Amino acid sequence: METETKELVSWMRGHDSSVSSISVHGSGRYAITTSTDTAQLWDLDTFQRKRKLNVRQSVGIQKVFFLPLSNTILSCFKDNSVFAWEFDTLHCKYQLPTPVEGSVLLYKVFAVTRDGRIFVAGGKSNHLHLWCLESKQLIRIIHMPAKVRAVRHLEFLPDSFDGGSSQVLGVLSQDNIMRFIHIETCKLLFDIGSHEEGISTAAVSPNGRYIASVMENGSLNVYSVQALTREASKPPPPVFKVVEDWSKCMSEANKLTIRVTSGRSERPWKPKGSKIQTRLLKLPVNTSLENKENELPGGLNKKRLLALLKGFGEYPAKYRMFVWRSLLQLPENHLAFSSLIDKGTHDAFVNIQKDYPIKSRKLLRVLQRTLSALAHWSAIFAETPYIPLLAFPFVKLFQNNQLICFEVVATVLVNFCQDWFEYFPNPPVNILSMMENVLAHHDKELLQHFIKHNVTSQVYAWPLLETLFSEILTREEWLKVFDNIFSNHPSYFLMIVVAYTICSRTALLHCNQTGDFEYFFHHRNNLDINVVIKEAYHLMEATPLDIHPQCMLDDFMPLTKGQYPIFHKYPKFIVDYQTQERERIRQDEIEYLRERQLAHELEAKAQKQKAEDEAWYRKQELLQEAEEQRWKMLLKEEEKLAEQRQRLAAVRRELKVKELQFLDASRRCFLKHQQQQRQMELKRLDDEIARKASMREQEAAAAAQDAEVRRMELESQRQLFEQHLIKDQEAVTKEMKEEVDAHRKKVDLEDYLARRLMEIEREEKQKAQIVAEEDLAKAEQKHIDTNWRLQALHKLRRDDQDREKRYEEIAKLLHDNRVKEAKLMKAMREAEEKRDTLNISVVQWEEVTQKKAQLEEEQKAAAAADERRQQFLEDKMNDTLELAEKLQREDGYFERPRDLKAGCRERGVPHQQVPRSGNICLNDLSASESSSHMSLDRRRELAWQEQQLMAEVRQLRQKLTSQAQTRHPPTCFQATVWTP
Repeated sequence: METETKELVSWMRGHDSSVSSISVHGSGRYAITTSTDTAQLWDLDTFQRKRKLNVRQSVGIQKVFFLPLSNTILSCFKDNSVFAWEFDTLHCKYQLPTPVEGSVLLYKVFAVTRDGRIFVAGGKSNHLHLWCLESKQLIRIIHMPAKVRAVRHLEFLPDSFDGGSSQVLGVLSQDNIMRFIHIETCKLLFDIGSHEEGISTAAVSPNGRYIASVMENGSLNVYSVQALTREASKPPPPVFKVVEDWSKCMSEANKLTIRVTSGRSERPWKPKGSKIQTRLLKLPVNTSLENKENELPGGLNKKRLLALLKGFGEYPAKYRMFVWRSLLQLPENHLAFSSLIDKGTHDAFVNIQKDYPIKSRKLLRVLQRTLSALAHWSAIFAETPYIPLLAFPFVKLFQNNQLICFEVVATVLVNFCQDWFEYFPNPPVNILSMMENVLAHHDKELLQHFIKHNVTSQVYAWPLLETLFSEILTREEWLKVFDNIFSNHPSYFLMIVVAYTICSRTALLHCNQTGDFEYFFHHRNNLDINVVIKEAYHLMEATPLDIHPQCMLDDFMPLTKGQYPIFHKYPKFIVDYQTQERERIRQDEIEYLRERQLAHELEAKAQKQKAEDEAWYRKQELLQEAEEQRWKMLLKEEEKLAEQRQRLAAVRRELKVKELQFLDASRRCFLKHQQQQRQMELKRLDDEIARKASMREQEAAAAAQDAEVRRMELESQRQLFEQHLIKDQEAVTKEMKEEVDAHRKKVDLEDYLARRLMEIEREEKQKAQIVAEEDLAKAEQKHIDTNWRLQALHKLRRDDQDREKRYEEIAKLLHDNRVKEAKLMKAMREAEEKRDTLNISVVQWEEVTQKKAQLEEEQKAAAAADERRQQFLEDKMNDTLELAEKLQREDGYFERPRDLKAGCRERGVPHQQVPRSGNICLNDLSASESSSHMSLDRRRELAWQEQQLMAEVRQLRQKLTSQAQTRHPPTCFQATVWTP
C-alpha cells in the first residue's frame, strides 16, 4: 500500500496460509514473508517472488528474517533448529547446535541485537536461550521469575551509545506483563503492564527512548524509558506499602484507594498523572458486597452503567465497544483462540460464500474463520443452520479484532441462547413456550388472533431470535437494543421479542394470512425502538415469577480465562448422527463428484473421439474427392501431353532438316572463307618479304652514311682536340713562366727583407751596447724586463722552429709536384703515341682531362702555400717594427718606426713585407745571429731548388710541343660543332 495516497500498489500472492511475519532487508529492496508452511523471498522493486523455502508439514516454520547489518537470513523451525543462509547464493552458512539436555524448550519468539551478534529465543517456558552468532555457541540460559510460564514477545531496548550491542531485553510473558532485564547481570530493571491492564503487544522506538504498547482493552500506552529507569532506581514511597498491607488485611479497606492490581506496589515508577491513574475510583466507606459484584473490568460499575443507559437510552458510540467488552467480561484467551484458528476452516463452512455471497472478501473471510472456530469449539455449531445469521452482526462490528468477535459470539451463545439446542434440530420449543406464556399473560387478544390464524411462536418469535433482530432493525436500532440486552439479565432478550410483538399488535391484528405474518417478522417495520425497549423493561417488572423467564434461565456467566468452557447442552446423538450423515453425504458427494468428473472426462473423451472420427471421415471423403479430381486432371494432362509430344516430334524433324541444311551451308561458307584467308596470307607474306628487302637496302645505305659521318666526326674531333691541346700547352707554358717570375720576385723580396732585418738587428745591437755603457744604472732597473724578453726569445726560437717545419713541408710539396709533373709528362707522351694511330678513346681523353684538372688544383694549392708564406713574412716584419717603436718610446735611442717605414718606401719595398723580429735579450746576441744565419741559408737553398725545378718543367714542355708539331702538322677541317 502507498501510505500517502492509500492506494494498492501490488498484491503479492503465494501463501496458502496466513502470513505470520514480514522481514525487510536493510537496503529496502527485498522482503521475506513467513507462514507456517513456507517462507518466500520477494523483490520489492518488481514485487515478484524470487525464491521459496518449503519444509515438511511435520516440521513447520516459526520465523524467517534478515539479520541486521548483514546479508544473512536466519530461519527458525518448530523443531528448534536454527539455520543461517547466505542471502546472495542462498547456501546454508551454519546451523546452531542443539542445546544440552534439560534446557530444551520450544522456540516461539526470537530477537536479535542491532549489530546482529546476539540471538535470543524463547517459548513455552520461563527460560531464555542466549546465543552468540559469531561463535555459534549457547552462551547463557536466563531463568525468568516463576510467574512467567511462557514468553509471547521479545524486544531489545537499544541505546544510543552501545554501538548496536543492546544489553536490555524486554520479555512479554503470558501474564501480559512486559519485564525488562539486563542480559549480562540478569537483573530485573523494570516492568510495564499488569494482570488487569495487560499488554497485547509492544514495540520499542529505534532510538530506544519510548515504548509503545497495545493494551488488551484496546488502548495504546506510550512509556518513556528515561522516566521508567529513573523512577525504578528510587525507593518505593510509603503509600505503596500501605496498598500491599491492604491486600493482606481486608479489614482496613476503608483507609485505601483501590488499585487495578495488588501488584501495583511493584511498579512505583508510574507517574501520578498518567492515564492509568485517572481510571482509579474511590469507593465510599460503606461499600457492600453486592456493589463489589457489580464491579466490572476496566474500573466500570454495572449499576452506574445501567443508570446511564436508562437515562440516555444507549451508550456513547465512542465507548460502546469498550463497555460491551466490560459487560461481557471477555477473557481474551489468545492461546485458546489461536489453537482454534490453527485448525483451519471447518468442512461445514468451506463453501459458505455460495450460501452467503458477501461482497467484501475480508468480511467473508472473518465470518468464515469465526464460524470455523465456533464449530471446532462445539460440534453443534457446525450443524446449526442459523449460526451464520446469528454471528454476522457481531462479525461486521468486530471484523478488525477476530478474538473479540469470537468471544462476543460465544458469550451470546452461552448466556443469551440458553437451552436453544435441547430440541435440536427443531427450534427451541421451551424458549418459545416461555415467550408464549408471557404474551398470553400480557396480551391474550393478540395470542388468540395468532391461534385463530394458525400462527405459532415459530412464526412470530423464532425469526427474531435466530437473526438477533438484524433483519427488522437498522444498525443504530440494533446497537441500542443490544446495549440494553448486554446490560440486563439474559431473560431480557426474550422480553424484547415479546415487547416487539405487543408493540406491533395493531398491524398484526389486521393480518389474516400466514404469509403476511411471515413477511412482517422478516422485514423492517415502522416502529419506534425506544417504545419496544420501555415495554421490555415493563414486562420484566410486571411478569409474574411463575412464568418469568428469569426464573428459568441462569444468570450471566462470562467465559472462563485460559480455556473456553465446554458447550454440550444439546442432544449429542442427534448431532453425531447429523455429523455422520453429513460426513457420509460429503463422502457420497465427493464420490459423486469424482464419478461425475470421470463421466465428464469419459464423455469429453467420447466427444473428442467422435469429433476426431468425424473429422477423419470428412478428411477421407475430401481426399477421395480430391483423388478423383486429380485422376481426371491426370487423364486430361496425359491427352494433352500426347498431343504435345506429337507436335514436338514433328517440330524436331523440321528442326533436324533445317539444322542439316544450315550445317551444309556453313561448311561451304567456311571452306570459302578458309581459301580467302590463305590467299590473303600469301599476299601478306610477299609484301613482308619485299618490305624487309627494301628495309635492308635502306639500312645498308644508312649504315654507310653513318660510317662516313662517324669518320668525319672523328676526324673533326681529332683536329679540334689537337688544337685544344696546343692551346692548353701554350697556356701552361705561359702560366709556368708567370709562376717562375713571381717566385723569383718573391725570393728576391725575401732576401732583401732578410738583409734588412739583419741590418736592423745589428743597429739595434750597437745602440744597445751604447746604452749599456752609458746607463748601467738603468740596466738594473730593467732587470725585471729581462725575464719577459727571455720569454720573447724563447718564443722567437719556437717561431723559427715552426718556420723550418713549414719550409720542410714546402720542400715536400715541391717534391710531390715534381713527381706528379713527371707522371703528367709520361701520360702526355702516351697520349701522343696513341694519337698517332687515331684510335684514342673518349675514356682516355677524360683521364687526361682529369689529370689536367688535378694539376691545376695542385698549382692552386702551391699558390695558396706561397700566399701563406708571404703573409707570414709580412706578419714578422710588422711585429719587428712594433717592437722597435716600443723600445724607442721607452729608451729614446731606437729609430722610430715611421722613419723605418719611410726608408723602406724609398727603397721600393712595402713595409708590410718586412718580417717582425722578436724581443732580443741584450746578453744573448750570439744566439740570435746564429739563428738568423741558419734561416737565411735554408731559404736560399729552397729558392734555388725551386728555380731548378721550374726550369726543368719549362724545358720538358717545350720539348713535347716541338715533337708534336713535327709529327702531326696541322690540317684544315670544315667548320663542325664538337661536343665532348
